[in-house]
Amino acid sequence: MRTSGWIKRQPWFWPAKLFIKRISGRELWLKTDIEHEVLESDGWHYIPEMLERDSVVYSLGVGDSIDLDIDLIHHYSLVVHAFDPTPFSEEWIATLELPQRFVFHPWAAAGEDGSLRLFRRVNKRGKKSAVMWTAEGVAGDGTDYIDVPAYTIRTIMEKLGHGRIDLLKIDVEGAEYGILDSLGDVDELPTQLLVEFHHRFPGIGKQRTADCIDNLRALGYRIFSVSETGREIGFVLSSHA
Repeated sequence: MRTSGWIKRQPWFWPAKLFIKRISGRELWLKTDIEHEVLESDGWHYIPEMLERDSVVYSLGVGDSIDLDIDLIHHYSLVVHAFDPTPFSEEWIATLELPQRFVFHPWAAAGEDGSLRLFRRVNKRGKKSAVMWTAEGVAGDGTDYIDVPAYTIRTIMEKLGHGRIDLLKIDVEGAEYGILDSLGDVDELPTQLLVEFHHRFPGIGKQRTADCIDNLRALGYRIFSVSETGREIGFVLSSHA
């Protein structure tokens, strides 16, 4: 049974749903490590005091939404570098009138340089997505895929001439784990990380997310935000907290 829109808009719905998923073992028991004043855009929370006009922002995974990207451009007059190699996103972005400070790159980010195989998402009813692709191959029989150019964060920074990243948003349908595992190779770690984890996908599992968060903490990151779904997590370097 599908949940009605009215119920989803009730203030108790998402906290109750997350609690049920946690006690049933489907979601991690996460809480913030530090408190910060945050702003929200399109379901993402970020620390505004750490952003300014010269800030470098990378947005990995465009899909069919760039609301956060446009909000950051309008509020801070900064440049957002957006990345998505999938056919829908590249074609959709080409139809929009966008500010010059929105810079689109048809590349994937990954744990290593080379080619990344992305599989078309298929929902529980067997319908293929026109937008979503995943590196984890959780799509039907796995025969519907594309191979796309992929680079590590370190390589992307070198290609674009950036010495730092002030905010790195990652929403890449299961490919986030390789990207985050490779952050240790970056000379200067991103100050803020906004990550949607996809441990709900078959073949991933919440332990992989737990291990990834442990690795991020070892690099010096602390959680400043956990979304209503428990999957979008905001991290900040403790040296900047």
